[in-house]
Amino acid sequence: MDFFPVFFDIKNKPCLVVGGGEVATRKVGMLMQSGSRVTVVAPALSDTLKALADAGKITCVAETFRPEHLGEAILVIAATDDRAVNVRISENAKKLRIPVNVVDDPELCSFIMPSVIDRSPLVIAISSGGTSPVLARVMRAKLETFIPAAYGRLAQFAASFRDQVKQRIQPAKRRIFWEKILQGPVAEMVLAGHDKAAKDALEQALASDASDTGTPRGEVYLVGGGPGNPDLLTFRALRLMQQADVVVYDNLVSPAVLELARRDAERIYVGKERARHTMRQENINELLVRLAQEGKRVVRLKGGDPFVFGRGGEEIETLAAHGIPFQVVPGITAATGVSSYAGIPLTHRDYAQSCVFVTGHLKDGSVNIDLTGIAKSNQTIVIYMGLMGLPTLCKELVAHGLAVTTPAAIVQQGTTYQQKVVTGTLATLPELAANAKMKPPTLIIVGEVVKLQDKLAWFKPEPIEGGSDFVQTSSD
Repeated sequence: MDFFPVFFDIKNKPCLVVGGGEVATRKVGMLMQSGSRVTVVAPALSDTLKALADAGKITCVAETFRPEHLGEAILVIAATDDRAVNVRISENAKKLRIPVNVVDDPELCSFIMPSVIDRSPLVIAISSGGTSPVLARVMRAKLETFIPAAYGRLAQFAASFRDQVKQRIQPAKRRIFWEKILQGPVAEMVLAGHDKAAKDALEQALASDASDTGTPRGEVYLVGGGPGNPDLLTFRALRLMQQADVVVYDNLVSPAVLELARRDAERIYVGKERARHTMRQENINELLVRLAQEGKRVVRLKGGDPFVFGRGGEEIETLAAHGIPFQVVPGITAATGVSSYAGIPLTHRDYAQSCVFVTGHLKDGSVNIDLTGIAKSNQTIVIYMGLMGLPTLCKELVAHGLAVTTPAAIVQQGTTYQQKVVTGTLATLPELAANAKMKPPTLIIVGEVVKLQDKLAWFKPEPIEGGSDFVQTSSD
């Protein structure tokens, strides 16, 4: 993040606005909504500011800015049309360590004014870091349509029961209790204006949960995180990631996907990289059982799909053996996601009528998979984790019957803005991949369908300099 998101409590505290035009007027209005004592410094004022000053609602100083005007202000907004004046305001405020915002000039700001969705006490702020205020306003308009005004009443309703819940519900159970209330019938009653019924229902739920003093029931969610692009997550995956107390994640989970998990959830890395396993699979299985037995909701987050070379079956076997409740959320596996973004259809009636997925791990320098029946001319072969053994894999596929001229491709960090695609044949691909300095994670696609890549490649990412494009940081 370029800016740290934070909310200031400025009730009954002095804030300064320099400028008397329409922009300054809007900023004064926001500060007044937050309960601030506002002083405006400007040689001339808009009619609205004059009216506010005459009514005694703000203090106005009809002067050009001087450092002395900063006085005891805890926050400053510069909204003049003279950049030299704005620079002086910024410099003087920063010297005094007073947060300062200069309208439409991010370089001079120490904080940014966001677009706001006000459902007080629920407030949502949206910022582009000053790079595109219009985009922030567009996003605000979209979100406004999804968040009913009554959500403010729901927040107030929850606040009225907060102390009771804190006194009567065990700490380990409070979050689950509130999630049940705020996502269930009680919330719907409040949103519909049925406050009395909502109060009665919440009190019943509180009495029921308070009488249960046992360890909360844990659960494990086996979630497919997809091939790296966070836009490819399922709604169910996102919802469970937001509920989890603990996230146990693999090396193939992209940072952008992991970022969507609940921020205060514990994160445990158990990734496996070539020649380096952070935790053995048996220990991972035991970890999931232990966390669930402690009453925690655990997301086991895997790259791609948990049932496609993800060892998800082994993990839920262990969970089932210990009586641990679990759910499985499929994800877009690398084969389908990466091939789609690379412009290579896995099947095509003119080129391939079947497709097989295999892993390309080598053991003692040899292929550790049975290629008999796989090396067919009318079949697409998708090879996971095959970069390190690419020369051997290509050689063995030829030895098992494929022509050296069979089209082949290797895709690095598919579906992300770091995607790189190299195409060739079984004879040329190893050298082409080496020359392109391909790095894990990669996916290898072999078959006639690769011929279509030039024609069908629709995703041609061009990373924006200084941007924060989603990245896969994982090993082969």
